[in-house]
Amino acid sequence: MQNKSVFILAIESSCDDTAAAVLHNDKVLSNVVANQLIHQQYGGVIPELASRAHQQNIVPVIDAALKKAGVKKEQLNAIAFTQGPGLMGSLLVGSSFAKSLAMSLQIPLIAVNHMHAHILAHYIDEDGYDKPTFPFLALTISGGHTQIVKVNAFFDLEIIGETTDDAVGEAFDKSAKILGLPYPGGPLIDKYAQLGNPKAFSFTKPKVPNLDFSFSGLKTQILYFIQKKVDENPNFIDENLNDICASIQNIIIEILMDKLKLAIASTGINQIAIGGGVSANSGIRKTLKEAEAKYGWKTFVPKFEYTTDNAAMIGIVGYQKYLSEHFETQNVISKARIEF
Repeated sequence: MQNKSVFILAIESSCDDTAAAVLHNDKVLSNVVANQLIHQQYGGVIPELASRAHQQNIVPVIDAALKKAGVKKEQLNAIAFTQGPGLMGSLLVGSSFAKSLAMSLQIPLIAVNHMHAHILAHYIDEDGYDKPTFPFLALTISGGHTQIVKVNAFFDLEIIGETTDDAVGEAFDKSAKILGLPYPGGPLIDKYAQLGNPKAFSFTKPKVPNLDFSFSGLKTQILYFIQKKVDENPNFIDENLNDICASIQNIIIEILMDKLKLAIASTGINQIAIGGGVSANSGIRKTLKEAEAKYGWKTFVPKFEYTTDNAAMIGIVGYQKYLSEHFETQNVISKARIEF
């Protein structure tokens, strides 16, 4: 379906951010996100509180997205929403609203895989950002996922490596919790790491075959290391925080880079695109750009606002699905776990 002027309203509600975006073809007109600060006091996302907050936020967020875009709901060609993966209660708020609005406007309904969207966020038309050509390798790194995906086409994706236990984002956040840093701790580790020595303390890389990852052992190793050092010196964390964070970030980046090198060697593909919340990490971005120069890779790092959970990335998948008339009926269901 070729239409020169397609307006997509996209809704993202997979976890604790309520987001809505309006796209005109592959161009983002608005991208609004309402964060849920209530989870900070609990040190992690509380699913029931998240779904309640989505119910409060979804109408004002969508209203704001339409107004910022200067688009009336009657101009919309389709509604795209996150089908999964994610928290079931949160997903249901977004899907229920999307179904109702699509039905009332009598326009197509489009279901989007959240992780698929992190990968295709690179295809948003954004000044100063190149789009990868097929095939390429996508490294999707977030609080819930760590995957290497071979991307052959918009809807032809193959997971060739993934974590066998914890995701890389969880490794960052749990390490931060061990250090007494507030939630979410990943960005704080990144902040302090920039001031520290990445070789100050050494950790052992987990031995995981092929292109898969494991971070549970590393988390345990960091926990025991900190406990031992604090027993020896109660002020160890305060006196060495920057170096500890830099060392933790360094070992995680080395693990990711080792697997990427292996993936490139086994596939012959040297185009690398990163996505997911952890791709906002400055150390990972810097290391990838250095690898581009050192190894001749072509690397793609998305605009910062498209790394964390947002609706613009849902919208770009929605646009591609609209062009191929990949629509859903009102019977489509949300899924906490979903494959490509």
